[in-house]
Amino acid sequence: MTSEALTQTIDRASLTGTYTIDPSHSRFGFVVRHAMVSKVRGQFNEFEGTINVDAAEPTRSSAELVIKTASIDTRNAERDAHLRSNDFFAMEEYPEIRFVSTGIEQGEDEDHFKVTGDLTIRGVTKPITFDLEFTGAAIDPWGNTRIGFEGSTVVNRKDWGVSWNAPLEAGGVLVSEKVTIEFEVEGIKNA
Repeated sequence: MTSEALTQTIDRASLTGTYTIDPSHSRFGFVVRHAMVSKVRGQFNEFEGTINVDAAEPTRSSAELVIKTASIDTRNAERDAHLRSNDFFAMEEYPEIRFVSTGIEQGEDEDHFKVTGDLTIRGVTKPITFDLEFTGAAIDPWGNTRIGFEGSTVVNRKDWGVSWNAPLEAGGVLVSEKVTIEFEVEGIKNA
């Protein structure tokens, strides 16, 4: 059976509505440079959020996201425990990371946008802007309207008080200050 037989595409005009982020088909991850020689990738496995889509005027769309810091996963239990500690996310005091959009601008074409919003980590709220790409919409075999987006941005973790580090003998530090935040999101339209 081809993928075309499994999903039916729909026109953009019918996309207006509120969508719940589908955690089983979405990913919120990050990339940091480690020991100045390689990259470590991780993700958060527990999150929830909504996307409000205005198909006629996309700049009136919005999004909200809550990520559980305890769900961090870098495929290394010892590193994950350190990241949950006060050295990094201080999970017990700040169990959630939050994002609330504050503005959306049209990008180079109808599928690209610049999204601005407030990112809260460790109780510190700072504005960020990221590139967002609309990756498509479809009706799944159960009649649900699904919509997809992906994007990324680079932030300095110190701006949110995530400043732990260790110097290296040869110079430099163990963990880069710059963090690439990357995501792929699939939302299901609410009835």
